[in-house]
Amino acid sequence: MPILAVIYFSATGTTATLADAICCGAQELVSTLSYRVRGTDIVDGRFRNEDALVMVDRADAVVFGSPTYMGGPAAEFKAFADASGDRWSEGRWKDKLASGFTTGTCPNGDQSHTLSYFTVLAAQHGMIWCNLDIPGGCDPAGRNRLGTQVGLATQGPSATLAEADLLTARHLGRRVASLTLRMGRATAEETQAP
Repeated sequence: MPILAVIYFSATGTTATLADAICCGAQELVSTLSYRVRGTDIVDGRFRNEDALVMVDRADAVVFGSPTYMGGPAAEFKAFADASGDRWSEGRWKDKLASGFTTGTCPNGDQSHTLSYFTVLAAQHGMIWCNLDIPGGCDPAGRNRLGTQVGLATQGPSATLAEADLLTARHLGRRVASLTLRMGRATAEETQAP
């Protein structure tokens, strides 16, 4: 069964709640693994948890997450991303499906910049980006309420999430899982072709 990994940093638990919702949405279709980057993973400014990096190596799809701090991902997530450099040089994450999610305090707190950072990280690794396919402001269930298409962006006071944001997170998990299955089938058919 394909594996979807969610790797994220969460300071207050809000991003962790989104990560759980993404896994919940995906686990009907694929196996899920989740890893919360912690300050103890960082020694002298460098991410030092090989097990978390190996988890991403094993996954077929990866969803990156971090709160938006000062217009970008948290330093803890950035330390993880920086530690992926050896994998970049070896092409270990090439052709994996990738997506991302973030949260911020303000409705326009530059969450889109954090999502853009995730897309560049994925592009650096040769990954294939999965966007959010829900038009903002048009969904009957209120999903994608901030209208960010590149990934999931949420907003609210610390540790508080709107139900629409949780619905959107579950949808993103299902979307990434579904596309992972489709990519796997296409690859299998390619391999079997004469």
